[in-house]
Amino acid sequence: MTLTEEITQTPSREGVFARVAGFSHRRKWLALILWFTVLVGVWAAASAVGDDYREDYSLPGTESQAAADVLTEHGAARAGDTVQIVLKDADGLRAPAVEQRVEGMLTKVAGLPNVASVRSLYDDTSAISEDGTVGYATVVLDIASKDMKKDDSQKIYDAAVAAEGDGLQVELGGEAARVLAEDSGGAAEGAGLLAALVILVFMFGTVIAAGLPIMTAVFAVGSTLGGIILASHLFMIADWTSYVMILVGLGVGIDYALLIFARYRAELVRGAAPERATKDALDAAGRSVFFAGCTVILALLGLVALGLGSLQGMAISVALTVLVTMIASLTLLPALLGVFGERFARQFTARAAKRMAKGKAVEGTTWRRLAAGVQRRPLAGLLAAAVILGALCVPALGMRLGFADAGSDAPDTTSRQAYDLLSEGFGPGFNGPLLVVVDGGKGGVEQAGAAVTAKLNDTPGIDAATPPVLTEDGKAATVLAFPASSPQDEETADLVTTLRDDVLPGVSEETGARYLVGGSTAAAEDYSEKVSDRMPLFVAIVVGLSLLLLMTVFRSVLIPLKAALLNLLSIGAALGAITLVFQHGWFGVEPGPIEAYLPVMIFAVVFGLSMDYEIFLVSRIHEEWTKSKNSTLAVREGLAHTGGVITAAGAIMIVVFGAFMLSSQRLLQQTGFGMAVAIFVDAVVIRLLIVPAAMELMGRRAWWLPKPLERLLPEVKLEKH
Repeated sequence: MTLTEEITQTPSREGVFARVAGFSHRRKWLALILWFTVLVGVWAAASAVGDDYREDYSLPGTESQAAADVLTEHGAARAGDTVQIVLKDADGLRAPAVEQRVEGMLTKVAGLPNVASVRSLYDDTSAISEDGTVGYATVVLDIASKDMKKDDSQKIYDAAVAAEGDGLQVELGGEAARVLAEDSGGAAEGAGLLAALVILVFMFGTVIAAGLPIMTAVFAVGSTLGGIILASHLFMIADWTSYVMILVGLGVGIDYALLIFARYRAELVRGAAPERATKDALDAAGRSVFFAGCTVILALLGLVALGLGSLQGMAISVALTVLVTMIASLTLLPALLGVFGERFARQFTARAAKRMAKGKAVEGTTWRRLAAGVQRRPLAGLLAAAVILGALCVPALGMRLGFADAGSDAPDTTSRQAYDLLSEGFGPGFNGPLLVVVDGGKGGVEQAGAAVTAKLNDTPGIDAATPPVLTEDGKAATVLAFPASSPQDEETADLVTTLRDDVLPGVSEETGARYLVGGSTAAAEDYSEKVSDRMPLFVAIVVGLSLLLLMTVFRSVLIPLKAALLNLLSIGAALGAITLVFQHGWFGVEPGPIEAYLPVMIFAVVFGLSMDYEIFLVSRIHEEWTKSKNSTLAVREGLAHTGGVITAAGAIMIVVFGAFMLSSQRLLQQTGFGMAVAIFVDAVVIRLLIVPAAMELMGRRAWWLPKPLERLLPEVKLEKH
């Protein structure tokens, strides 16, 4: 059949992706103008109204939330938070010259924006350590710490450190002080995009060709990010959501565009005209992108089942980002190919001709040899890789969830130094006291509060407990208990459990009062427990829906089961690596707990992205299987055609995700590192070694589907017609 005959006959058999590609290719300037208008319009609106990011810290059904509700009911909910000005002088803070300088500084701080009042350390005997060398003044804010702008925190810091000198050290502590160490963003994204561009240039040999996948991703992520800024006024969206959106959106967007573009280049080299090549690429690779994107979206929406406000907002926002990047790959990229198609046709065909003239190996030869090597000893390769990855999963079993505080900040930050000074002067538990809320009591709340204070002071693991402080209506009280261990220590988590299960129930029987352990440290434990309790339901929903989707796409039972099992293996390996580095402090990283919502977030994102590579590889294997009905040949040719693309796509994901290790925020560091490890394991070890071995062992059985399921499931064509 001639090329003319093929073009003449194909339109009647074109699928929806080919038709969309053809329209975008022919109406390229219209498509480009529409995308540009959307991007500019969304950002114009977003710039005009600004963002309203906020977090939902409520944990319905937990004891810490019940404690907060009691305080709110009795009018004790705080309008603002506090910042500590921590001071140290080896010669003593009560020296007249030091006191005069400190009091003058506190007077200046009291006049700064968002400062409601300042409590001097000289007005509270408990605010200076026993040896008189360490003390703290409390700055009461008129807003919550999360609403404090970095510039306003900087003003407090500048005014405070102005008192330093002659042996006096001044540091700023509290959540509002931690933002001073945070970068303004952009470095990680820029580094990741630059590294991705370098990889694409090596792959395609031209900057323009390398720039198209990046341009597609930037347009999609930029448009979605502006939309989420607008949506933050209507929905609960945390401020860190935008970083996760950028991280996932750039990686996914570049990968999807890369897969389509690689297929487009192959069609051009085979002699197809630019428009025909665009249609064929979208008719084949576009289908893979569509179903791959659907798996990521399904996995992310599974987070909604956890019922945690901030995670729900993040999940919907990132799912929307993936949806828009998928649409951009199917509509914007064909328009860009329409603009540069003739140039690419000349460049790629000329480069292929030069390779042939020089007698270089046919493209994909290396991957054919790799597949053939794996197929010769599939069982040995499968077992070796499984043992190595299984060993990497083991540390994840000891993962301890929580939330990082100033104790995990870099040693040279003022928040960390304030944290260390307070630990030095008042004990490690001073930075995370447990808040015991007293509600009611037979002899009155004051008597019930005094009873629990006495009991807490006699409890092992507690250094001291304060007298009860009554609420304004006198019907509830609060008692602060200072643990002997730091907030992030496992001993503190055990202490919270001991108080709730063993200590406080006995006091409650004696006094008739209700005692609730709350505060940030207890809330972190409740959050971690809630995530752990709901994790099985979340995993079941994500894995179940993905299995159904892959069964429909590949008309197989074994392939979806294999994909789910291997995806869980790559996620386990990533979580194990995170535990070793961030919890145990490998490679000089400050040790601490793993962010409580990180495992479920990584599970959702990585499970979806892993399915991307599964679909990219297995869809091409299925295409070859449909042609030859030879399972060994299908695996070998499938890997030959996709091995280079999957490796390049994986490398891009790794550098984009890994670049977020440059961030100063621990959450982003953990997220970027975990996802980079997971993608490396998935794209290199699993897709290029384990999958070919498993497919070889399964043989023709890989495409088996029971007759009842075959009739029940809708038939979806994954390959081009």
